[in-house]
Amino acid sequence: MNLKKTLVALAAVAVFSAGVSAEKLSVAATPVPHAELLEFVKPMLAEQGVELDVKVFTDYIQPNIQVDQKRMDANFFQHQPYLDEFNDGRGTNLVTVIGVHVEPFGAYSNKIDSLDDLKEGAVIAIPNDPTNGGRALLLLQKAGLITLKEGSKITATPRDIADNPKDLDFKELEAATLPRILDQVDVALINTNYALEAGLNPTKDALIIEGSDSPYVNILVARPDNKDSEAMQKLAKALTSDDVREFIKEKYKGAVVPAF
Repeated sequence: MNLKKTLVALAAVAVFSAGVSAEKLSVAATPVPHAELLEFVKPMLAEQGVELDVKVFTDYIQPNIQVDQKRMDANFFQHQPYLDEFNDGRGTNLVTVIGVHVEPFGAYSNKIDSLDDLKEGAVIAIPNDPTNGGRALLLLQKAGLITLKEGSKITATPRDIADNPKDLDFKELEAATLPRILDQVDVALINTNYALEAGLNPTKDALIIEGSDSPYVNILVARPDNKDSEAMQKLAKALTSDDVREFIKEKYKGAVVPAF
C-alpha cells in the first residue's frame, strides 16, 4: 500500500510539474537595462512555474508590432508617452501592465565638456521618434539653450523652436544610432538604454541629465486580452520586487532609477 501511495504521489507531482513548466511567457526587450532585468527575474519566475523567453530587439518599432500581432506576449522598452503616440499612429491597442523604472535622459559629447562651450551653429543630434525627440528638446530648453513655442510638449519637433540664440543645427536620427555618431556631431541627446549599451555612464558622462523625478517611467506592455493573465501578473510582481529594486540600485548606480 505504501509503495502504491508513493507511486501515485510521484505521478501527481510529475503531472503538476509538467503543467507548471508549460506556462510560457515571451517578452520583447531592448538590451540594457530591460533584457538584463528580465534575465534577472527569470529564475524567480521559473520557481513559480513560468518559463520566461526574452527576445532582444535594438529598435523601438518591432517590439510593439510583435506584441500587437501576437508573436510575442509582452514587451519592455518604452515609456507611456511613446506607447500613447504609437497606439495613436499605428491604430494599435497595447496597454500598460505596470511601471518599473526611470531612465533619466541625457546629453553627451566627445567634443565639449560643458554645454556652455557650444559654439554658434553647433550640430545637435536628437532622436527622430516623436516623443523622444520632444523629450530631448524639452531638456535643452531646461538647460537654457533654446525656447520652444508656448504650449510645446513631449511631441515637440525642431519646428516648434521659437528662439535659438546659438543657431544650433538639429539633426533627427534613429535613437539607436546616436551613440555611434558622437564623433560626427557636437552633442547627442541619447536614451539611457542606448547610452549604457554603448558604455557611457549617464551619471558621469552626461553634460545634462533629467532628474530622478522624470515622468517617463518605463513600462511592461501587453495586449488587453493577456495583460491580466496569471503569468503576466507574476512577471509584473517580480519586476517590482525588492530584489529588483536592489539590483537596479547596485548595478546601474543612478543611471536607472526604480519607479516603485
